[in-house]
Amino acid sequence: METQRTLNALELDKLRDRIKDIRICMLTTQEADGDFHTRPMATHDMDPDGSLWFFTYENSNKVDEIRQNPRVALAFADTDSEVYVSTTGYAEVVKDRGKIDELWSDILKTWFPNGKDDPEITLLKVTTNAGEYWDRPGGKMVKLFEMAKGALTGASDKTGRNEKFGDEPV
Repeated sequence: METQRTLNALELDKLRDRIKDIRICMLTTQEADGDFHTRPMATHDMDPDGSLWFFTYENSNKVDEIRQNPRVALAFADTDSEVYVSTTGYAEVVKDRGKIDELWSDILKTWFPNGKDDPEITLLKVTTNAGEYWDRPGGKMVKLFEMAKGALTGASDKTGRNEKFGDEPV
C-alpha cells in the first residue's frame, strides 16, 4: 500500500479557514468498474489533524466503494464569498458509537429518521493529503469593481488567488 502523506499545520490552517463556513461538499468515490460517483455530503467536523467526518448508512454504495478503494476527493464551494476548495485523501468507515454521539445533531434526523441509535448509521472519516483552493480576497465588492474596471479599460482581473497544498491533487 502506498504511503499516505498528511498535511502540515500551515496547510491544515489554510484548509480549515477556507472550508469552515461551507457545510455541504461533494464527495467523489470510485466504483468497482472505474467510474466515478459524486454526491453531496454534509461536513460535521474537522479534527485538529484535519480529518473530516461524515454520517452515512453502513449499507450505502459509498461505503462499498470506499472499502474497495479508499481514495476520495472532496469539493467545497461558497459562491457568495468566492471560495472554492478541492481536496484528495483517504476515507475509512468508522463504526464508533462514541464519535457518532459526539457529532450527532438533531438536524440529521432529516436524513436519518431513526435517530443516532439506528444500527445502520456509520461514519466516514476522510484524511486529506492534498488539495487546492481558489478565492478572491475582498469578496463580491472587489469582484464588481474589477469587472467594471475591466469593462472600461480592458484590464484583466488579477485579484483571485490559487494555491496548492500537499501532494498534487488527483
